Amino acid sequence: MRSILPSCQKLLLLPAALVAFSSVPLVAQTGTTVQVGGQAFVNHGLVGVGRMPANQRDKFGETFGSFSAFNFQPGTWRRLQNGSYTGTLYAQPDRGYNVTGTSNYISRFNKISVTFTPAPAGSGTQNQVGLTLADTVQFTEANGTPLTSLDPTSAGSGTRTGFPALPQAFNGRLSLDPEGIVVNPDGSLWVSDEYGPYIFKFSADGKLASVVRPPEAIIPKRNGADSFASNNPGVGQPAPSPADPLTGRQNNQGLEGLSLSPDGRTLFALLQSATRQDGGTGGTGPRRYTRLLAYDVSNPAAPTLRAEYVVALPTYLVGSATRVPAQSEMVALNNFQFLVLARDSNGHGLASPTSLYRAVLLYDLTGATNIAGTAYDTTATALAPGGVLATGIVAATPTVLVDLNDSTQLAKFGLNNGPTDDNNTLSEKWEALALVPTLDPGAPNDWFLFVGNDNDFITTNGFQDGTAYSGAVENDNMVLVYRLSIPSRLAVASSRAQTSSGSGAHIMGLAVSGAKPKALLIRAMGPTLANYGVTGTLPDPTLVVYNSAGQAILANDNWNQAANAAEIRTATTGAGAPPLTEGSNDSAVLTTLDPGSYTIHVSASGTSGISLIEVYEVP
Repeated sequence: MRSILPSCQKLLLLPAALVAFSSVPLVAQTGTTVQVGGQAFVNHGLVGVGRMPANQRDKFGETFGSFSAFNFQPGTWRRLQNGSYTGTLYAQPDRGYNVTGTSNYISRFNKISVTFTPAPAGSGTQNQVGLTLADTVQFTEANGTPLTSLDPTSAGSGTRTGFPALPQAFNGRLSLDPEGIVVNPDGSLWVSDEYGPYIFKFSADGKLASVVRPPEAIIPKRNGADSFASNNPGVGQPAPSPADPLTGRQNNQGLEGLSLSPDGRTLFALLQSATRQDGGTGGTGPRRYTRLLAYDVSNPAAPTLRAEYVVALPTYLVGSATRVPAQSEMVALNNFQFLVLARDSNGHGLASPTSLYRAVLLYDLTGATNIAGTAYDTTATALAPGGVLATGIVAATPTVLVDLNDSTQLAKFGLNNGPTDDNNTLSEKWEALALVPTLDPGAPNDWFLFVGNDNDFITTNGFQDGTAYSGAVENDNMVLVYRLSIPSRLAVASSRAQTSSGSGAHIMGLAVSGAKPKALLIRAMGPTLANYGVTGTLPDPTLVVYNSAGQAILANDNWNQAANAAEIRTATTGAGAPPLTEGSNDSAVLTTLDPGSYTIHVSASGTSGISLIEVYEVP
């Protein structure tokens, strides 16, 4: 608990909540714990697997192409009374099947209907995650011209009124190699790419709305000018000269990670590995120090670079040689902590099916140096020349939270990390992360982490850009799900009790510590508890908050009738709280409280039943 503590011990409060929800138990078993920033983060292990066949076709009849990134559509994640879950996943494939160079494949995203039934003990099947393709949307310019996956030309760029210089292919179409995706509540999208590397804003129907150009230090330069080619020319097109940019992002090492903070105000974009001037060559130590960009998107029409940090990628050994695995995706836990997926280049169908490094890492930005707006944002000043971090810069460093190569966890579902190479061997590229709450009031700090692979469109029965093709193996689209406890996003207090009126009121004390006011979501759940198998719930709770002088300072009866009901919905999502049933008689207040002591009273006139008080710190 970071800054708010209940006046009674939390250990006395949680068991009651656990009993209340014991009809559909979700509480995870003891897992592996790591300490970061004075907080305990727990990996409870692999709890489910899902597959889509490698030869899956999308709405346009082309090979589906897996998960370079995915993100659940806000407001769609639901827990059902039987303990299973549903949601809508937006999946981002990259630039298509490109064994012999890039093609005119149209960039797109897919909508997937997801069902999930956790199996913490494992299973002889791999169908805990159901994945059903619901729709495919192609990316276009505002006038309907499709975008392309073709490698941009080495010299020159696309010119569009109101936009920065853009990656453009020889056929005149704008080039996009999409890697990260964020779905906003209104359905619009942020998409990060390899070529620019830029951040693109698209409308819900896939039309280009705006583009964010990162600092010049990240823009690839050849011969002193922008040069967006990645040295993967289309058929008949020349290769760039020189092959690699002199400064800026390394070929095929663009803005791989993209995530929106839970409060919806900060968009984070993470470069896959170090820029060229910062040692970004090859797979050894010099490419370790990459960059995390933090954009203020409070006004989505005018994103502003708020901060920029150096992120130290992990290292591992191949014999006695040090190697650096590039990162493949990130997800923000709050405004200062985030998860990152990093892996090597081994897996199913490759010469070496056994991966030496494949992990989800935990980072904390506390103490890291903000280099935004400094000389390090220019091409002239390297922050890690030769791979050695400049004096005075503090980088965020990693802690392993989930080892995807853990053979014990993989074996629970019949999977392996080699040396046998079969359909149950993990593929090379794992590039997607999505975090959703367990919606278990008995364990409000527990989350499901969905991890997806990028199968590179590899199938023996493929079709793309008007041409059939055959890859070496069937490389299925796969999803792994882990259960985590994440203290930075959880309810800070909860209490369950039989409740009525008068002396039968449910009362909980709350102390707000620290020197500054805290934004809080305070809820009194009654009717919504029935969604979790609780019987005898309080039908119409009334919530009142009193200060230390005994004065009533806040009150609510029926949250959806509050003037700020929309803000309560947003805060609920941001805090990771189980959603309140629309139109229900549950109560809630969204407020900012000064440091001090308070009491929360829940009662109901003429009725009785079980109520649950929850307090969440709003990110």
